[in-house]
Amino acid sequence: MIAVIVRVLGVVAAFLTLPLIVGQTEHKVMAHMQARLGPMYAGAFHGWAQLIADGVKFVQKEDVTPRAADRPVFRVAPLVALLPYLVALLFIPLGPRDTLVGQPLDVGLFVVLAVVGVGVVAVLMAAWSSANKYSLLGGLRAAAQLLGYELPFVLAAASVAMAAGTLSLSGIVNAWRPWWLLWQLPALVVFFVAGLAEIRRPPFDMPVADSELVFGYLTEYTGLRFAFFLLAEYVGIVVIAALTTVLFLGGWKGPFDAQLGWLWTLLKVFAVSFVIIWLRVAYPRLREDQLQRLCWLVLVPVALAQLVLTAAVRVA
Repeated sequence: MIAVIVRVLGVVAAFLTLPLIVGQTEHKVMAHMQARLGPMYAGAFHGWAQLIADGVKFVQKEDVTPRAADRPVFRVAPLVALLPYLVALLFIPLGPRDTLVGQPLDVGLFVVLAVVGVGVVAVLMAAWSSANKYSLLGGLRAAAQLLGYELPFVLAAASVAMAAGTLSLSGIVNAWRPWWLLWQLPALVVFFVAGLAEIRRPPFDMPVADSELVFGYLTEYTGLRFAFFLLAEYVGIVVIAALTTVLFLGGWKGPFDAQLGWLWTLLKVFAVSFVIIWLRVAYPRLREDQLQRLCWLVLVPVALAQLVLTAAVRVA
């Protein structure tokens, strides 16, 4: 019982720490790539306190609830956005030992994919309860986007599970071999792109398109409630990066993985997170028709083809 409590507390600590590190990294990486001097150099030691200043700013902002809003739903939506990612982190293994995963589970992949898909509920709650037409349009965009990209996201993960012969995330890492990087490369690309759409990161940020919808489903949110949605985005980056690492990049496997497995996992997670941040800077936002065309005409056929190939190899 004590061991379980310690593991859960470790997951909560990671939930509160890793997204902040990713957020601070995004500040600095984007500042260097876009030559923005403020976030690049603000404060001593390369602006280490920038994220703390942002947190203080959010706390000081007035907490406003629109008069026509559905108040209970409006207030609980930010928590609904956060909780699925906290649950997902419970099942992602950091290393080969059971002490390095919050809750070992034989169907961990199934549970994580199901939980991550709940994020659309929080978006719809925020959009509907805000009593704002821009928010509602953003919520409808998010629903169409997330429901569409859920299919290639799951199909790509199913290809890896079929190749490994298990739904256990630890079992998938144990079955992983370096040549999977070539064999499962199409599934990796599909999973990563669909994962970006799942967490609404650029170039898939149509639900919060500031040039069209003010700020989409987040338009009416201020203060800490807005900060919770922002934190959910960064936790989403960590979860997608961790799933990509576990399913396709060998998780904890590397030199001296028996002793340093947790370190290899974290390094790979931060490397994938860096790519997600880089894509935000490098690529413009897609149009809605381009978004749906990419999903149904490219990602879904590729994911299905990869699934058939994997099944054929397993049977042969």
